[in-house]
Amino acid sequence: MSGQIIASIALIIFGYLLGSVPSAYLAGKWLKGLDLRQYGSGTVSGSMVYEHVAWWAVVPVGLFDIFKATIPAWLGIRFGLGEAVAAMAGLAAAIGHNWPIYLRFTGGRGISAFLGTWLVIFPWAFPWMLAFLALGWILGDSAPFALVGMVTLPILSHLMDGPSLVLPISIAVVIITLVKRIEANHRPLPKTAPERRRMLLLRALFDRDVLDHKAWIRREPT
Repeated sequence: MSGQIIASIALIIFGYLLGSVPSAYLAGKWLKGLDLRQYGSGTVSGSMVYEHVAWWAVVPVGLFDIFKATIPAWLGIRFGLGEAVAAMAGLAAAIGHNWPIYLRFTGGRGISAFLGTWLVIFPWAFPWMLAFLALGWILGDSAPFALVGMVTLPILSHLMDGPSLVLPISIAVVIITLVKRIEANHRPLPKTAPERRRMLLLRALFDRDVLDHKAWIRREPT
């Protein structure tokens, strides 16, 4: 096995382990003594930090979650391993964020880590995704708009003559996102088929189990 292959594998593993560092979970524990997995959407994410911990804490948490993907992706370029390896290292960080080994694979949704990867591979994707997230925040529900931003990103890349990797990375990002939304940190599905189909659709499109977004994100342990 060549040195470059070993370095590539090591970088991808490093990306996953760095991505697994649960900054939102740590913020909840350190600042409020709570487990974010028991609150709101149950995700270990900046949005739950904003809702249940402290509004200002979302800034350091969000920046850390972005750069824990940017760093391994940038290292892939810096060490001459190529854009494909850099992208895989960044996506590995996103997978670590979604399924962190340190929290028994119950994590966030990877949006920040995806942004961190795009900063290295296709920087124009960063403001593109932020615009969709901001629109969703203004309208009160960012989940469907985030998905639209991901799906339409290859169009932006085509118009701006972006790298050819944008399309396969975008496909990977959408797949990772949908798998995580549907898996939903191991939350059980209803037993009856119609209710199960309804919940799967809600999870895929809106990243929640009920229609009421505010009620969902503000849930507290009973």
